[in-house]
Amino acid sequence: MTTASPEPAPLLDFEVASDLSVKLEIGGYTIIGILTVTLLGVAWWFWGRKFLLRDLEFDAAEFGFGSSKFQFTPNAMDRQIAYAIWVELSTRKIGLEIDLEHDVITEVYNSWYEFFGVTRNLIKEVPAHKLKQKGTRAIVKTSVHVLNDGLRPHLTRWQARFRRWFEAQEINEREPQVVQTEFPAFKDLSDDLLAINAKLIVYRKTMYELATGEKEIVIDIENESK
Repeated sequence: MTTASPEPAPLLDFEVASDLSVKLEIGGYTIIGILTVTLLGVAWWFWGRKFLLRDLEFDAAEFGFGSSKFQFTPNAMDRQIAYAIWVELSTRKIGLEIDLEHDVITEVYNSWYEFFGVTRNLIKEVPAHKLKQKGTRAIVKTSVHVLNDGLRPHLTRWQARFRRWFEAQEINEREPQVVQTEFPAFKDLSDDLLAINAKLIVYRKTMYELATGEKEIVIDIENESK
């Protein structure tokens, strides 16, 4: 003789009797579900909003490109723009520390030139009406300063002169890092190059914080693997 399995308790039972009285029964799983959603909502209110919607202070003077200072809550577009710029800075020899004992100046200039074009196109794609938002306006304005007040003056002053001189040198078996130090104005060029590089590193870290809401942490992979 087969015993019939008991029917599962309904999650929600709503019944109106003939005398118009209402009977409402809530199953255990429904109660658990309601409590779970409630707890998630409370967690979002206290922690999620604090992470995603908290105000950030944006001070362009910290990295020497412009003097604007803003405090705003980054929106989705602000975070996307900041993330795209951070990726470009983090994957090119522009937002990474330059070491002229190992880096070749012409390759640094190639990286700077490519970043100039990518950033300009990124800014152009921002809808004009979005500039009414304080955060978007701050990021776009500072990015323009980085291009016009940071990269352009150095490239205008040094790039053509250095490339013309460097191409005229007989490198043969010599290391290009050694040859470039013989440029007549190498100290002035390198001082300016490294000063801009230091500002761009701060700019990179600021873009990361705007994109994620957290301070950037750089992991030394070589030392971590030892």
